[in-house]
Amino acid sequence: MIQFDEKIYFYLLAIIPVMVLAFFFLQIWKKRTQKRFAKTKLLKRLAPNRSSFKSAVKLAFLLAGLSFLIIALVNPKIGTKLETVKREGVDIVFAIDVSKSMLAEDIAPNRLEKAKRIVSEIINQLASDRIGIIAYAGQAYPQLPITTDYGAAKMFLQSMNTDMLSSQGTAIDAAIDLASTYYDDSQQTNRVLFIVSDGEDHSESSTTAAVENATQNGIRIFTIGVGKEKGAPIPIKRNGIVESLKKDNQGEVVITKLNEAILADIADRGNGEYIDGSNTDDAVEYIKEQLNRMDKTEFEAKQFAEFKDQFQWFLAAGFLFLFLDIFVLDRKTQWLKKLNLFNEHDDD
Repeated sequence: MIQFDEKIYFYLLAIIPVMVLAFFFLQIWKKRTQKRFAKTKLLKRLAPNRSSFKSAVKLAFLLAGLSFLIIALVNPKIGTKLETVKREGVDIVFAIDVSKSMLAEDIAPNRLEKAKRIVSEIINQLASDRIGIIAYAGQAYPQLPITTDYGAAKMFLQSMNTDMLSSQGTAIDAAIDLASTYYDDSQQTNRVLFIVSDGEDHSESSTTAAVENATQNGIRIFTIGVGKEKGAPIPIKRNGIVESLKKDNQGEVVITKLNEAILADIADRGNGEYIDGSNTDDAVEYIKEQLNRMDKTEFEAKQFAEFKDQFQWFLAAGFLFLFLDIFVLDRKTQWLKKLNLFNEHDDD
């Protein structure tokens, strides 16, 4: 496992593309200026030992050196000792709706981003609970199995989008059935499932059966509604720009609405509660209170206990490339000149 001490220094890597662009435009300017001064053949005779490719090599060394030094500032650490620790907590699974209706922007910035933000904030409030993530639309897909690695959970969470599943719809029943397989039967922990959705376009009969099976397995189901009851159209975007709105077979603009009644019914049948996700802070605070009231079960989890600094390797590599950059001269190397690898011989 890898950890980073100072992730903020990664922003310094933005200087790399800036330097590449600056070098590119500088070369264009130099060539134009040289052409005004003399013809190419004359310039080669005036500076016969000047290399035409070493400036790019020097830049590559400089950029590599800076990149390694920046990574050294970040200070990557590698876990060297894995140990088993005992924790007390609840097993929580988040089932997140990634159907196209979640692109509606009746709640800023859109329903899916709002759902991801709520789940991320809930994770921030957890201490020793285990979490898993499921994505679902017309089918359910396991995104992350039960784990105590909150960092990995957030990474998988942010990667979720409405294009990850080809089949459309809102198969809440499939998400519940899949969630039931996440929990470890050998450890009788409290089991909680959070369904984050707008509740639209699902099969009510099959969902009812799935909820009943889940409750029999000791799973409490909470639902979090994202969206507005008045609804909104579904934008179709390209490169962040709205090109059109989704339409039905009759050519009418589709208006997708939050179905609170369905979500509340699922929560009621699942011995949980329906939570309005309009206000992130209020929703997260309420969920935190609900989780704190639940009995915590002790379970074992593996985690890295010791991490070793690795910055010294990147520091050494950075100085090596900077050293090479200093001692690589712009003039031609004689043995390379004889090989003529870059067709640099003067024209007779």
